[in-house]
Amino acid sequence: MTPPRLRLGVNIDHVATVRNARGGGAPSLIRAAEIAIAAGADGITAHLREDRRHIRDADLDGLTALTRAFERPLNLEMAVTEEMVAIALSHRPHAVCLVPERREERTTEGGLDVVGQHNWVTPAVRQLHEEGGARVSLFIAADPDQVRASADAGAQVVELHAGAYCDALRDHSPAAEVHLRALHEAAALAHALGLEVHVGHGIDFDSVRPVAQIPEVVELNIGHFLIGEAIFVGLETAIGHMRALMDAARAEMIQERDA
Repeated sequence: MTPPRLRLGVNIDHVATVRNARGGGAPSLIRAAEIAIAAGADGITAHLREDRRHIRDADLDGLTALTRAFERPLNLEMAVTEEMVAIALSHRPHAVCLVPERREERTTEGGLDVVGQHNWVTPAVRQLHEEGGARVSLFIAADPDQVRASADAGAQVVELHAGAYCDALRDHSPAAEVHLRALHEAAALAHALGLEVHVGHGIDFDSVRPVAQIPEVVELNIGHFLIGEAIFVGLETAIGHMRALMDAARAEMIQERDA
C-alpha cells in the first residue's frame, strides 16, 4: 500500500517573534500564512503561549479566518491549562497540539509528560475533541510509555519530538542513529495503536530526509528553520525547497520498498 503524501505544516510563530521585537504590525502573520500556503504548506501551525511571546489573541482570530477561507487546517499549539482550553473551544481550530510549556524556556523543550500528567491531560483531550471538534495531538518524546499513555488519553494524533535527533545529526554525533531508531520505533507503535503520527521540532534541510522516510509519519511540522532560512532566500523559496525534499524522500522510500 502506497503511503499518503507527506503533509507539511508550517509554524509561523517566529514571524511574530520578529514583529514583537519592534512592536507594530510588521511583518504580518497573515501575509506569512498566505505565502506559506501558496508555497505548498498543507496547514498552518501557531503556538499561543501563556505569556503571548509569539502570536497574540488577535492573531489567532485572523489565522482562524484565513485558514478557513483557504480550506487549510489551523493547528493550535497550546499548554494544558483552563485558559487555553477555553480559547480553543471558542475558536474551534481544526487541530490542537498539547505541548509542555515553561515561562523561562526559549522554545518548547522536551515532550509532554503524558504518563505523569495523565489525570490532567485526559480530560482536556476529551473536552477539546468532543466539545471543540478538534483533532487532538500530544507532543511527546519518542518513548513507548508516552506513546501508550497518549493512546490511553484518547488522543487522535501524536507528534514526536525530533529535537534530540536533529541536534545529534548537526553535531555529527553517533547518537543520531540511536535517536532516529527511537523515532522509527515510536512511530510504528503509535500507528499500531491507531494514532496518526506527526514529527516536529528542529527539522532542517539536512535532517528532513531520514524523518520523511519513516513510513508511519504523515505530517511534519517545521517553523523556526524555515523562518530563519527565509531571511536569506525568501519564505516561498524556503518552503518550496523543503516541500521538494520531503516529496523526494518519500518517493525514494517507496522505490526502495518496492525494489
